[in-house]
Amino acid sequence: MEMAMDDQRGSRQFAAESRMALFDFAFDHAPIGIALIDLDGCVIRGNAAFSRMVGIPLSELEGISFRDFTHPEDLAADLALFAEVLAGKRDGYSIEKRYVQRDGSILHVRIHVAAMRLANGKVARFISQIEDISKDKENERELAERAAQLELAMQAIRGGFWHMDVKTHKFETSERLTQFIGGPDAAKFDLKGYTERVHPDDSTAADLSSLIAGKLDQSVAQYRLRTIEGERWMRCDRRLLRDPDGDPWRIVGVAIDFTEEHDRLERLMEKSETDALTGVLNRRGLESRYEMLVSSDGFSVLAIDLDGFKAINDRHGHPAGDAVLVETAKRLQASVRVNDLVCRAGGDEFILIVVGEPGVGEAVAKRIVEAISEPFQLTTGTVRLGTSVGCTWCQTKKPLDQLTAHADALLYEAKAAGKNMWRFAVCS
Repeated sequence: MEMAMDDQRGSRQFAAESRMALFDFAFDHAPIGIALIDLDGCVIRGNAAFSRMVGIPLSELEGISFRDFTHPEDLAADLALFAEVLAGKRDGYSIEKRYVQRDGSILHVRIHVAAMRLANGKVARFISQIEDISKDKENERELAERAAQLELAMQAIRGGFWHMDVKTHKFETSERLTQFIGGPDAAKFDLKGYTERVHPDDSTAADLSSLIAGKLDQSVAQYRLRTIEGERWMRCDRRLLRDPDGDPWRIVGVAIDFTEEHDRLERLMEKSETDALTGVLNRRGLESRYEMLVSSDGFSVLAIDLDGFKAINDRHGHPAGDAVLVETAKRLQASVRVNDLVCRAGGDEFILIVVGEPGVGEAVAKRIVEAISEPFQLTTGTVRLGTSVGCTWCQTKKPLDQLTAHADALLYEAKAAGKNMWRFAVCS
């Protein structure tokens, strides 16, 4: 019996010693700092990582108070939480603070403190786990410096910047961008509030999915933003910042109002794509708009040439000829819908693109012949002329040159048949 009891005691002792050995190994070799602290805040035991963090050799740690290596500005908050645990108001706490090492270096740490209690509930000691967060703080400092520099730069322009945490999706606009959007008393915008200000048609341009997923490191977007001054065009340079492991960390964006530049470019583009005399599209403008046309019902391309136009120029002069061309353009526009395209290809030649089934294009050709046959009132008198129209229809989009060549061939057929008429065919 006694031998059995001795064996049991031996087994329990061995198990206890094994657990202690495992604890000691984990304690000493943990990659984070670990320290046992007594009720006065003095170190009972610390590991190698903790020793490096406080800058004190392992052999000298015992008996040193955490007050001795805590930054003076951070001590009061730590002591207050420490006292609350001693008073039984909490079981532990977490806090960020600074360690002052013996050589004067500052280390930013995050500490998790837990109370180890006796059976009666009283605190026996504390165990602290300490993380070195210096890199995080350095990243935050650099980001704050960049933000300050950007804010200073933004004073010379209209707009501002924003930043977003990729993991939490926390989004915040800078003070200047906030005021630009919402006025001097506006609160900073979160992601929902900012995206609600983006024009619905531009939501795809403003989307951040590719940056969040890490597929892109940088992108530039242009979109309309609703501001206190009305709708403004913004150019936004978005950049992805990655953490040390290369994973997406933050996205920063600089949004600049370029409404006046956008409008100026639009006007220049409009001029470059518009016939100066008649105001309708020129060939370049027609090609550009044709690329954007979408229709499941097909397209009709009409080639139009005025019959007898040269005689008007010869008899009444070029100003009269110009007046006829301007009036012709108006009659052509009146013969089609707003979304159809009217182009002056050169001289007295026009091209129309009409969306819809074959009958739509034929009806337009008929209306054009009738419209142009009406008299033209000029300062030199009334003139009449006719027009020949070639109309081709295609179910699916084909190169514009191919369609206009087919329409031109039909136009020549109409002229050869006696002019002032139209010819129609389906493009093969």
